[in-house]
Amino acid sequence: MNNLLIRQEAKRAGVSLWEVAEALGVADSTLYRQLRRELPPEKRDKALAAIKAISAQRGQKEGE
Repeated sequence: MNNLLIRQEAKRAGVSLWEVAEALGVADSTLYRQLRRELPPEKRDKALAAIKAISAQRGQKEGE
């Protein structure tokens, strides 16, 4: 499966792919289409960073 790391990290963090798309400023359908093929390293890194940021933001809200 393409972009397995992104999919696994999102699932592990409890982050939906639509949330990643929103953080990246693209429509969820665009992200799903992009994930059909392996992303270039810079796009992969941005997606992983978005997952971490969303997860951290949720952790911060729970701890408030």
